[in-house]
Amino acid sequence: MPSNYSEGDQKFMAGLRRERDERMKGYREQALKLFPPVCGHCGREFEGRRLRELTVHHKDHDHDNNPPDGSNWELLCVYCHENEHSRNLAADWSEGPTARGEAAASMSTYNPFANLGDIMKKK
Repeated sequence: MPSNYSEGDQKFMAGLRRERDERMKGYREQALKLFPPVCGHCGREFEGRRLRELTVHHKDHDHDNNPPDGSNWELLCVYCHENEHSRNLAADWSEGPTARGEAAASMSTYNPFANLGDIMKKK
């Protein structure tokens, strides 16, 4: 850890990391008991050492929402999990309709056809 952090800060952050790792270990173990070891997107099966490539994805993206029935989880391989999060990042930048159907606000004010009528009149 960088030396510009005090010893107390380093201990605090290490404690937060331990808590996060324990929480993740808990819901991952639960998800592996509830669901078959298959990626929910690509359908690959995992066993043995390859089981570590199977991750728990939170459907609502809230890592603190861990219902015991697993209704907010799906098992995804590391590749599909990365793809899922990348798609959501790309959607955040999109100007098209959102998952809820409403159009996102336009980020650009440039209109390439603003004076098209004037141009057409000149011809």
